[in-house]
Amino acid sequence: MADDKPAPWQPQVWRTPEGGVVACVEKLKVMNQNLEELRQACQDALEDGVLMGCSEQQIRDVLHALVDALENPYRK
Repeated sequence: MADDKPAPWQPQVWRTPEGGVVACVEKLKVMNQNLEELRQACQDALEDGVLMGCSEQQIRDVLHALVDALENPYRK
């Protein structure tokens, strides 16, 4: 984003698993860039699906299911 204000869907701060604040500028930049890329890919998929006649609600449900199915390879 051009300004430093987070988008409505972005957290105001990124937190560690313990609840602390992630303060490293580079880490924050990477996280926010990754989220923007994901948002744009999801937006494109939604628009393409709707233009091809798919149900908007089904597309949203599938995108939610996709996120829910992500696996944390670092879980202890």
